[in-house]
Amino acid sequence: MSSQPDQSPIPAPPPPLLVAGRGSINLPNGLTLFRIFLVPILVVVLLTKFTGREYVGLAIFLIAAITDFFDGYLARKYNQVTRLGMLLDPIADKLLVSAALISLVELHLAPAWMIVIIIGREFAVSGLRSIATQHGVTIPASPLGKGKMISQVVAISLLILGWELGEFMFVGTIALWVVVVLAIISGVDYFMKFSRLFLRRD
Repeated sequence: MSSQPDQSPIPAPPPPLLVAGRGSINLPNGLTLFRIFLVPILVVVLLTKFTGREYVGLAIFLIAAITDFFDGYLARKYNQVTRLGMLLDPIADKLLVSAALISLVELHLAPAWMIVIIIGREFAVSGLRSIATQHGVTIPASPLGKGKMISQVVAISLLILGWELGEFMFVGTIALWVVVVLAIISGVDYFMKFSRLFLRRD
């Protein structure tokens, strides 16, 4: 009786956990929670009429974006990656970007259809990665996705400045087009990786 080759999916490696516990509130997780806390403040500032709101809004957005870099860096450097952090970090990222982009639509600084593509891609990719994880498969982050995140920060920052300083609007719009293109390409890339993994499993 011949044995069939093992066609099981690639198991997802267990994440390193902080000794103090899986849900420990450490510095990286604190930065992530702080980023979530800044989201409603950003929306209120952007949608409230007062002098200098574009500069205050930009400062809040950039501070939140910087915490996105440092929470991951500190978690890896000091081996403080926790399940809580792995859950909250992508949620914080999506909340921040979605809130900023939707506010730009409300202020007539960005076309709604472009924002729908960008945010729709975020939820679609999150859904694919969630399904893959439930089946014990890890879809690694794409360099295209990282490039999209950087271009999002640049585009949102320029469009916020373009609110009062019109010379930034053109460059900000070009940067937003770059975000849309990268969102589509990286979304297709994730879908192809997802399809290949599950076709190989089947």
